[in-house]
Amino acid sequence: MQVTETVNEGLKRELQITVPAGDLDTRLNNRLTDLKDTVRIRGFRPGKVPVAHLKRVYGRSVMAEVVEQTVNETSQQAITDREERPAYQPDIALTEDKDEIEKILKGEADLAYKMSFEILPALAAPDFGKIEVEKEVATVDEAVIDESISRIAEQNKPYAPREEGAKSESGDRLTIDYVGKIDGEPFEGGADQDAQIQLGSGSFIPGFEEQLTGLTAGTETVVKVTFPEQYQAAHLAGKEAEFDVTVKEIAAPGEVTIDDEFAKSLGLESLEKLKEAVREQIAKDYEQQSRTKVKRQLLDALDEACTYELPEKLVDNEFEAIWQQVTQDLERSGRSFEDEKTTEEEARAEYRKIAERRVRLGLLLADIGEKNEIKVTDEELNRALVDRVRQFPGQEQVVWEYYQKNPQATAELRAPIFEEKVVDYILALAKVTEKPVSREELFHDPDDEHDHDHDHDHSHGHDHDHDHGKKSSGAKPD
Repeated sequence: MQVTETVNEGLKRELQITVPAGDLDTRLNNRLTDLKDTVRIRGFRPGKVPVAHLKRVYGRSVMAEVVEQTVNETSQQAITDREERPAYQPDIALTEDKDEIEKILKGEADLAYKMSFEILPALAAPDFGKIEVEKEVATVDEAVIDESISRIAEQNKPYAPREEGAKSESGDRLTIDYVGKIDGEPFEGGADQDAQIQLGSGSFIPGFEEQLTGLTAGTETVVKVTFPEQYQAAHLAGKEAEFDVTVKEIAAPGEVTIDDEFAKSLGLESLEKLKEAVREQIAKDYEQQSRTKVKRQLLDALDEACTYELPEKLVDNEFEAIWQQVTQDLERSGRSFEDEKTTEEEARAEYRKIAERRVRLGLLLADIGEKNEIKVTDEELNRALVDRVRQFPGQEQVVWEYYQKNPQATAELRAPIFEEKVVDYILALAKVTEKPVSREELFHDPDDEHDHDHDHDHSHGHDHDHDHGKKSSGAKPD
């Protein structure tokens, strides 16, 4: 095998690799020798088929296998000999000349191919002890707990059907059937049966609930509304619509007394136990928000400290993944870049920077984890898999088998766990100062109009409400 370096520019490498025809012939003969004990050819006893005869019968097809195996082995050997770390699987380019290919398969020409790749940059992690981050912490006060319990009580109000002939009022829960029409034609997602709507909740598009006030059970009516100009489905935005509505039941809300009996109805021993559970959950929410903001600061600091060159192909691949999701989101919502107060060119530049940041931080965190022997345990991975499976009730077995059979999918579960462990490692060495703040300050994000993409999951999707009778905010790519 002869290896000639043809490109060495920054992180880019290109090698010309040549394997003599004689070496290929030797590999071919060895392969045919292995085959002679297994093939069955009429006129020959098992194991007695001459290699020369096998070469005449199977030589071309076996040589194709030999060439593939040789490329795999020699390309790996070339990288090992050079002691380089490719940033991705190298691109292999064999000749496309049919005559040349035929000569190689016949053993009449050397095997020559090009291998191109980019190497990982030399990474130098900053001094973690000099990184300073501020951790905002908020206290869970009694007023917040009482407020949360009041919301729980509101959500668990009992409803009882109103007496026959009674008219609907604000706060009542109506059970309705409806069919939405534009210009007399039903539109997709504009119909439902046995839908429940609480008058005054604002859960449906403006004007819808108001026109259902003062009606009796059994009433059939037509609700006329105009979809908001910024409605997520562009083909409905600003359109006038009519909904044929049948009021099937009117139920009035009952009173809820927040006491031990209420707590027991929720499966807890007492009101005090309910308060403890609510306090614990709120504390977890506060801690998660605090962690999120600390992690953002940390990754900002790491990103600012890293100035190394990035493998261009990794950035390209990351950008394409982001861009595909962004354009799909826009298409699904029927919006354009102009609706988002930008242009495609500006959006591309913005998301290119995000892709660069992801690659830069991804490489650094991976390097830190490797050098410090940070591992994701089987227990941690199984826990993540169980959590994932639970997101698909009724399909648990199918989802479980999918992850068991797809290493790439399992790797996607492992990645965020690994990242969090590396972040924990760095935070343990950094200077973390706690800062007492209010709940409002803790959850305030001055950059909430922008996408930082500090985590390396590739999810930009939005959960949109496809029932067009219901109110839904416009789509905006993250």
